[in-house]
Amino acid sequence: MTSDRVQLVKRGRRLEYFTILWNSLEAVAALISGLIAGSVALVSFGLDSFIEVASGAALLWRLQQDTDLARREKAERLTVRMVGFCFLLLSAYVVYESVNALITRKSPEKSPVGIAIAVASLVVMPLLSRAKRRVSAGIGSAAMAADARQTDFCAYLSGILLGGLLLNALFGLWWADPVAGLLMVPIIVKEGIGGLQGKSCCDSCGP
Repeated sequence: MTSDRVQLVKRGRRLEYFTILWNSLEAVAALISGLIAGSVALVSFGLDSFIEVASGAALLWRLQQDTDLARREKAERLTVRMVGFCFLLLSAYVVYESVNALITRKSPEKSPVGIAIAVASLVVMPLLSRAKRRVSAGIGSAAMAADARQTDFCAYLSGILLGGLLLNALFGLWWADPVAGLLMVPIIVKEGIGGLQGKSCCDSCGP
């Protein structure tokens, strides 16, 4: 491998280690605060963070195979499918949570900790996704591009969570959160199916 590629792979590994650490902490904080506040939305957000941890672990494994071309290509195909499966898990979570909230008319609970978690994620996730896309473009990894896209979705879900909490708290619009979540499902499912088929939003990346 060229020295530039070696450095990009190392950077990619650091990004995935950070992804795993951040989402692990985020998951624990969201689950605990959600259970204390009785907030289904926060608990579900915590479960989504665990899905992000699984995706990050898959990408970390992929990057560890980068030194050997044959192993790299095999790992790339498998990891794209694993991330695609995580997308589908994510879409299932969004559908379940959104439909359940609409049926039960369960409004998001007031939770200062939940709002803080959502705000922090909105700041960190776009920066992390941009860094992952740069690594993806540099090493030509569709798997890394798919993981960056999943990080984008984490930011979107953070925005939905924050918007739902604020709209409900300020205006009593309890349905805003589940409706926004359902609008995202077709996009997430499309990415998931593409991943399982070995495709991604970055199939045009170089080898």
